[in-house]
Amino acid sequence: MRVTILGFGLIGGSIARALHERAEPGQWHVTAWSRNPEPVNKAVGDGAVDVAAATLEAAVEGAEIVILAAPPLICLDLLDRLGGPLRALVSEDCTLTDVASAKARIVARADELKLPFIGGHPMAGRELSGYGAALPDLFVDRPWVTVLGQYARLCDGERIGDLVDSCGAIQIPMHATAHDNAVAAISHMPLVVSVAMVEAVAGGPGEPEREDWRAAEVLAATGWAGMTRLARGEPDMGAGIAAMNSAALAGRLRELRAVIDSWLSQLERDGGPDADALLARFRSARGRLAEPDRQ
Repeated sequence: MRVTILGFGLIGGSIARALHERAEPGQWHVTAWSRNPEPVNKAVGDGAVDVAAATLEAAVEGAEIVILAAPPLICLDLLDRLGGPLRALVSEDCTLTDVASAKARIVARADELKLPFIGGHPMAGRELSGYGAALPDLFVDRPWVTVLGQYARLCDGERIGDLVDSCGAIQIPMHATAHDNAVAAISHMPLVVSVAMVEAVAGGPGEPEREDWRAAEVLAATGWAGMTRLARGEPDMGAGIAAMNSAALAGRLRELRAVIDSWLSQLERDGGPDADALLARFRSARGRLAEPDRQ
């Protein structure tokens, strides 16, 4: 199967490595293209990629699967090009997919262009970015959400199923809106909260450094590191995620703001906080996280 990866960071690189290191020998022929050719050339040297395409046009010609693995907003631009000026180079038999973490806008754009598209979102990642952080087992036993486009065919579903299986992931079919609402809660809101914590403690863009940040930084340990891990990720990717899933993300942040306000009311209560009420909240949160997984 001839697969082309457009964009070559952590996810694209991990897919390439998985297809060459985990799948049957010769099952996949991988071509990759990136605006920055350096990581693709490195992957060729590593044996993770068979062909480093010099141009986008060369990358898509003859491909049976094209994977959009660029930041979310760039994926929209790539779809416009594949469905527009490059349409003649894309085989009618080709299957298009992506790995962006917001699905509604991307799938809708593919439908507008009448492309045979299945949206994808492998639920795996690292705070590190770039091909240098790619791992062949990044997707093993992790969910890989798929969203059928309006013009997806049976062969498209079979191909993407084979791709997901070869990467060791578990395919989870979903509707785009349900996916975006869910990831807004468990992925995109934590990302924004992580960045907001840094802004609140160290300072935001264009602001001077907070006076007590250096003292706090000296004392920071695993709690701070864990809560700010997501803020250490690729800024372009984070900005694209927030822009692409803005409505669902805003809704989740409003819910969080209401909960934070209730905490403030408790902490600033006349006569001091009710220790039993605080204990109940901590116990409740711990108990919900300890519940068995709902299958």
